Amino acid sequence: MNRAFSRKKDKTWMHTPDILARHYIAYSAKFLGSTEVDQPKGTEVVKDAVRKLKFARHIKKSEGQKTPKVELQISIYGVKVLDLKTKDVQHNCQLHRISFCADDKTDKRIFTFICKDAESNKHLCYVFDSEKCAEEITLTIGQAFDLAYKKFLESGGKDVETRKQLGSLQKRIQELEQENSQLKLQVRVLEEQLRAVPLSPASSTGAPSTDVFDMVPFSPASPVSISTCGRSPPPLPLRSTEARRDLFGAEPFDPFLCEAADFPADVQSKLDEMQEGFKLGLTLEGTIFSLDPLDSRC
Repeated sequence: MNRAFSRKKDKTWMHTPDILARHYIAYSAKFLGSTEVDQPKGTEVVKDAVRKLKFARHIKKSEGQKTPKVELQISIYGVKVLDLKTKDVQHNCQLHRISFCADDKTDKRIFTFICKDAESNKHLCYVFDSEKCAEEITLTIGQAFDLAYKKFLESGGKDVETRKQLGSLQKRIQELEQENSQLKLQVRVLEEQLRAVPLSPASSTGAPSTDVFDMVPFSPASPVSISTCGRSPPPLPLRSTEARRDLFGAEPFDPFLCEAADFPADVQSKLDEMQEGFKLGLTLEGTIFSLDPLDSRC
């Protein structure tokens, strides 16, 4: 530590040890961002990182983007960077991975620290802007280092492994929370898509669907409707119990009502003769049939 551990021995720390050991100290600041650096420490190293991030932030500000506000939670286990409104953990820098911490002497609002990334093993410089607490935040991180070192000596190094396991669990929890947030977002998108799908007229009104020829499929149970171009169909003729006559004034023939008295006398006599002949075994052959006497030449 460059700034925090350069304090004189006769001066006391700003916070009680119990707060940093059992809880944390919270500060509000603006997060300018983080950038990769070549060395794990050095004043010139952090100065270059500050210049780079200030320039990038100036461009984003000209585009209308505001500098995000964050909350720093400092304890003997590390420094957490949380979103100020949602309290979501953006960065969790374990204390044993922080190799350098300093506040800017030319700009009293700026303070930085360098932390080694657990996955890529790259050294990242985090830069923050605090109008009144830049030096105090740097000293608080230094006090957390001092308490962590004393606890390390008391436990014989066992506490370091515990902190590593705890850091791994916290990282896994953070990953699961991010996955959970993404799944919730996907569910909301699917629900909005379902709401946006319009219902078909057939399903909404209950009307039957049509086939490829735009015709309603036939159903034996459905009544048959005849199109009459907007006019009502003509009524069916009613049957009368009285006998109707044909065009020639004759009554229609009904084979079930025929009796002997219905035929002329000469025709009836010939029919009687034919019936007697049928009884005696007379048969009719050929295509010509006549009730007149047969010619002897036939």
